[in-house]
Amino acid sequence: MKDEKLQGNEKIETAIEGLKKEPTQEMLAHALTVIRRRMKEDAELIVAVDPALEGSHLNVHVLRLEDGSSWWMAFTSFEEEIKGANKVMSTFMGNMRQMFDAVLKTEGVDGIIVNPWNRTLMLDKTLIRIILGETQ
Repeated sequence: MKDEKLQGNEKIETAIEGLKKEPTQEMLAHALTVIRRRMKEDAELIVAVDPALEGSHLNVHVLRLEDGSSWWMAFTSFEEEIKGANKVMSTFMGNMRQMFDAVLKTEGVDGIIVNPWNRTLMLDKTLIRIILGETQ
């Protein structure tokens, strides 16, 4: 099952893989550039959500880490989503740009973890602003 808005996200996976093998500023810049290009192509990510209460909006699932930080989870493909899920997870596909804008406006969330089970990249709000081309 391959949605056309996800086609091309394997470029992100490859860039993250390269960053893991060679964790340098240059490889990080390359990975962020690949994500920016996909965002500009109107690409989407799969976002984990909590089941909504009756009549309420979707609630993005928040993953709390041992250090106390809170992150949204997003996946580049359905294959990445099912790699580590030990329970059934509700998801929806969301526009990358809109997701980045939303996380920047959300208090108490540190950023987005892309592919938390495999080929992981933690995009904190600073990295998201870089992707969006915003200067501090």
